[in-house]
Amino acid sequence: MKKILLSLVLIIISSSINGQNIFGKWHSTNEDSGEIDSVIEVYKKDGKAYAKIIDIKDPTRRNAICTQCLDDNKNKPILGLNILTGLKKEGKEWSGGTILDPRNGKIYKCYLQLSNPNTLKIRGYIGISLFGKTAYWKRAG
Repeated sequence: MKKILLSLVLIIISSSINGQNIFGKWHSTNEDSGEIDSVIEVYKKDGKAYAKIIDIKDPTRRNAICTQCLDDNKNKPILGLNILTGLKKEGKEWSGGTILDPRNGKIYKCYLQLSNPNTLKIRGYIGISLFGKTAYWKRAG
């Protein structure tokens, strides 16, 4: 009986911890079609959050390069590209970093926050967050 109770408690604790975790693989969807266009991996390095593109669903775009990027990412392959850099945890959100939109090469300030255990809210903006755009990524199964 004690083993069953202990196992149940561990499962509940594990589920609640994972539910608060932004790290892992996420599906990014095309805002026009609503279809999954890429898989993004959010990872932790030196206490900060970063993310890179680990899969592009459209086979014709898998070899695409970031021709519109103006920084060190110019002409680098989009597959494997780091698109989130240096976000720090502040309360329930991760902020203080940037996000790169490889479609237009622009870099925005951003913050991340879990809407629920399987939905990650990403807000990219210029200046203040009032002037920006929000996207939602779904956790990849």
